[in-house]
Amino acid sequence: MSQQHLYEEDPEPAERIPAGLLFVPVRPGPAGCTARLFRTPLGGRTAVGFTSPQRLAAALGADQPWIRLAEPALRALAEPLGAGVLTVDPRLAPGSRRTPLLRAV
Repeated sequence: MSQQHLYEEDPEPAERIPAGLLFVPVRPGPAGCTARLFRTPLGGRTAVGFTSPQRLAAALGADQPWIRLAEPALRALAEPLGAGVLTVDPRLAPGSRRTPLLRAV
């Protein structure tokens, strides 16, 4: 079965599949927890969610606090902050010698 693309060069499928409930890294803020935002290698802001706590811990460490959010809720929180992209299960390597794909904002 082949995927239908919007344009020949477009890597995104024509239909977006919702990610469902995600494990979202957070940090303390003045009003409670705030979702952590990251930057892509090109400098754009992105929200990040993981499909399991194990994947989150592997990328950000076991001490990283997180909350569960539905994909549409995370998008709604991040878009007003300039993060129109959502990255699911990114490969991050804090303390690694190689350049991470995303970096914290």
